[in-house]
Amino acid sequence: MGIVLPSIVMPPAVGVCRYHYAMHTSHPLPAPRVTGFTLLELVVVMAIIAVLAMMTIPMFYARIPRGQVEESLPLADPVKNAVKAYYDTHSRVLPANNDIAGLPEAKKFIGSYVTAVTVTDGAVNMSFGNNSNAKISGKRLTWRPIVVRDNPLVELRWICAGKKVPEGMDVGGVNVTDIPIDSLPANCR
Repeated sequence: MGIVLPSIVMPPAVGVCRYHYAMHTSHPLPAPRVTGFTLLELVVVMAIIAVLAMMTIPMFYARIPRGQVEESLPLADPVKNAVKAYYDTHSRVLPANNDIAGLPEAKKFIGSYVTAVTVTDGAVNMSFGNNSNAKISGKRLTWRPIVVRDNPLVELRWICAGKKVPEGMDVGGVNVTDIPIDSLPANCR
């Protein structure tokens, strides 16, 4: 009697297909591994992305009215310059209105988001409307002049909205700003 050796199944050589290998051996190849993501995993990832996107959307909506206010600020510059010129040439007295300051009527100062720029007792009030966001439409922003009454060498400066007046300075006009604080630019908060 001879020695019986167990049969050894060799893996297929390179280039041998699964069909031929399975036909010549009694051991089939193991099933190939499936790689990739399941549908459930993809749905969970999509849900997480949707929740994160929903959290960031309000942040972008808050920037729209603030950007419109910031874009409109230069429209007040010629009016502020006229108020300063009047103050410098009329014994440090602030003009009561646009006409006294030598400016056209308030409705002539318009922009994409501004309907009028008015001088009231030295304060410059910007009225928002036209194409402005609903959050600021019909609202006003005030620039008030601040001065050191005892020292004529200190130039007239401007303070935006309800910012605190620096100690030792006097403010002219009344703040009528009614734009929500989150829609005001950083220099007006």
